[in-house]
Amino acid sequence: MIEAPGRQLVIGTALFLLCMGALLFVRLLPLSAGLTGWPGPDLGLCLTFAWVLRRPDQLAAPVIALVFLAEDVLLLRPLGLWAVLVLLGTEAARLREGRWRDQPFMVEWLRVAILIGAMMLGYRVVLLLFLMQPPPLGQVMLQLIATVTAYPLVVFVARWLIGLRRITATEAEMMRYSR
Repeated sequence: MIEAPGRQLVIGTALFLLCMGALLFVRLLPLSAGLTGWPGPDLGLCLTFAWVLRRPDQLAAPVIALVFLAEDVLLLRPLGLWAVLVLLGTEAARLREGRWRDQPFMVEWLRVAILIGAMMLGYRVVLLLFLMQPPPLGQVMLQLIATVTAYPLVVFVARWLIGLRRITATEAEMMRYSR
């Protein structure tokens, strides 16, 4: 029998993998008739940040790395580059989660927006350093705006559908002592 903290870890990880699989499946569907318009938000990235900032105990770093590595392979991006940047960004957010916990949502939204912007800038810089063709800057800026705009909606839907809520200070203390 799995103890309660271990069970929550397994359930949380399985839910995250299920959600990310569904988002990736929808992203791979051929929904457009060949015309590319406005870039949509990266809902998987929004969900990952929301999960890390609300339930950091349920989402391990290797799970994040493997999910985004699989996404790199399936979306034909440079292998591992976006996965490493997402891992660095989420771990930076995870380290600060305790200090961000009592802040209002607008502050969290601003900090996540800055992290996503830094990650997208880092992606472009690495592509340029290795003389690879980066995506057009206008498309990247539109995707950044769309992703940052979608973050509150993703947080709301995750709270409503999955029950993803912030841990309290008491729960954080209990997790610290149970390790």
